[in-house]
Amino acid sequence: MKMNQLKNIFLLTAGVMGLAACKPEINTPAATQGSADFSRYISVGNSLTSGFADGGLYREGQLNSFPAIIAQQMQKIGGGAFVQPLFSEAQANGSGYLMLKSISADGTPVTANVTDNVAIRGQITVPTSATTTLKVTLYTKYAGDINNYGVPGIKLLTSTLPSYGNLNGYFERMLPGNAPSNNTSYLDFVTSKPFTFFSNWLGNNDALGYATSGGVGDVLTDKGTFSALYNQVINKLTLAGQKGAVATIPDVTAIPYFNTVTINAILASVKKASPAAQALFVNAKVNADAVGTTYAARPATSADLVVLTFPTSKIGQPVATPYGNLPYGLTQYTPIENQYVLDANEVAMTQDYVISYNNTIKSVASSKGLAVVDIYAVLNNIKKNGLTVDGINLTSDFISGGIFSLDGIHLTPRGYAVVANEFIKAINAQYGSNIPLANVAAYRGVKLP
Repeated sequence: MKMNQLKNIFLLTAGVMGLAACKPEINTPAATQGSADFSRYISVGNSLTSGFADGGLYREGQLNSFPAIIAQQMQKIGGGAFVQPLFSEAQANGSGYLMLKSISADGTPVTANVTDNVAIRGQITVPTSATTTLKVTLYTKYAGDINNYGVPGIKLLTSTLPSYGNLNGYFERMLPGNAPSNNTSYLDFVTSKPFTFFSNWLGNNDALGYATSGGVGDVLTDKGTFSALYNQVINKLTLAGQKGAVATIPDVTAIPYFNTVTINAILASVKKASPAAQALFVNAKVNADAVGTTYAARPATSADLVVLTFPTSKIGQPVATPYGNLPYGLTQYTPIENQYVLDANEVAMTQDYVISYNNTIKSVASSKGLAVVDIYAVLNNIKKNGLTVDGINLTSDFISGGIFSLDGIHLTPRGYAVVANEFIKAINAQYGSNIPLANVAAYRGVKLP
């Protein structure tokens, strides 16, 4: 071998050894729960906590609930087991739910109800007053330990009601007793066993029910009542010094349920067939306070929010009036009914109440040293700017956005993974833990046909 070849080999070997000697060390922080204890984590909340999606509660949604995702990540640093009240595999479709069958030529989604392999065991009629009754759907009973106490439909307002286990089938299935003989409040039930850490996302339905009914099928929970009850709930959840994380209530007027079918889009469609049409008419609240109950017909504006389920085929259909048959939605005598529109004043009132509720949540959490997850800000930011995470782009658009499920209100597994990560960030920041974030790309958006 020639001398210059030997020299080159020597220099190359020395260079490789030098690079090896300079190889940076990667120091992985030791797993720590910080000042928190995740050995028994429980989640308190409503449908968003249970994994509800596509208009129903079913096994796949439960398995991808945001608390389940958090718990999986907690277990990587020593967190305990997390048990959910799952529907069985034989009844995996739970309450039933919506599935996307196709997209029509004009871009309208075509959905169908999944009704096989459900867990419905019957219905019961429960008296709610001396003159009124409520028909309650009952589901297959669950027996066993529970860490995820999410109950679709529950409000902060009903969380301390002893009879609530007779009025909500999702809660009734968790209880040992049968409706209508239950007498255990939700708050007492979730705190009946010792726990070390909690998440709380109660309060959304205290505004959502009013909004989704167009302001006529429910009422907004009084602000003072909300504050008193939220203090009561948090005081009980922290009674033994437990730590936890709480979330603010989303801006319910910003979800796809209110931003997919729009006044402008409906009117544009009407004008294609009837160029003379100038406006849609809605029956709208005349003031933006909780006291006023006066409604009057007026031309609709883009500030009026139409619900996702509005049957647009009604527009223009003849309606009998004292002035003869007139086209639905196109005159002041045939306005779109209240239940289909959250009008501008109802929007303003809903937003005002949600902001008040969130101020209460932040204040109470601060007084207890709890982590706060500002979901109101997170989801509004996604609506405004979108979100890029783990190599995927997400928006608040219906179906294509990846965040919201087919009901336009609840989240997809991917959306719940985003929420889980926001909880994890807040928990880590508040308690000095290092729970790893979930891979959002590993969870699906809307199932396409």
